[in-house]
Amino acid sequence: MAENIEIKARLTDPARAHRLARALSDVPAQVLSQRDVFFCVPRGRLKLRWQGGNRAYLVYYERADDTGPRSSVYYVSKSRDPAVLEQLLAAALSVRGEVRKQRTLYMTGKTRIHIDSVDGLGHFLELEAVLAPGQTSEQAYEVVRSLMDQLEVSEANLVDVAYIDLLEQRAKEA
Repeated sequence: MAENIEIKARLTDPARAHRLARALSDVPAQVLSQRDVFFCVPRGRLKLRWQGGNRAYLVYYERADDTGPRSSVYYVSKSRDPAVLEQLLAAALSVRGEVRKQRTLYMTGKTRIHIDSVDGLGHFLELEAVLAPGQTSEQAYEVVRSLMDQLEVSEANLVDVAYIDLLEQRAKEA
C-alpha cells in the first residue's frame, strides 16, 4: 500500500500549465497514452491501466470525493498478461467504463504533475505528492498547496471525482 496527497483541476489554459510545469520539473517530461478500464467494485476504484503496447498495471485506490488536497491510498501491480487479466476481471466484476487520455508527466521531487487531455472531457491538471518514508500527510499537503500556487491552480477549478465519474455524469446528461 502507498499513499499520496492529490488534487485534480480543470485547465483553462493548457499551454500555460505546460510552461509552468516544465519550469518546475526536475526531469524532462514524459508523454504517455493511457487507457484505463474501470471495473465494478463495492468500494474504491479498480482499474487496469494500459500504457503503451502490452504494458499494463492493475490499480486499486480509495479516496474521498472532495475538492482540495485529499489523501489517496492505493495498490499497484504490474500485469504480465494484461489482455487475459482484463477478460478475467470483466467476466468476474463487469466493466464500469473506460477512460482514454494523453498524459504529460512532469516530476518535482517525489510529486507527479500530470497534464491530461482526456477524451470527451477536456484538459486537466493533477498533482500527486507521494508520501516518502517518515513524511507526514500534512507535509505532503503543504507540498501540494505550494505547487497549486506555483501552477496557478484556482480553487474554483478543482474537481472532486475521478475521470470515470465525470464521463458517467456526462453520459447521464446527454
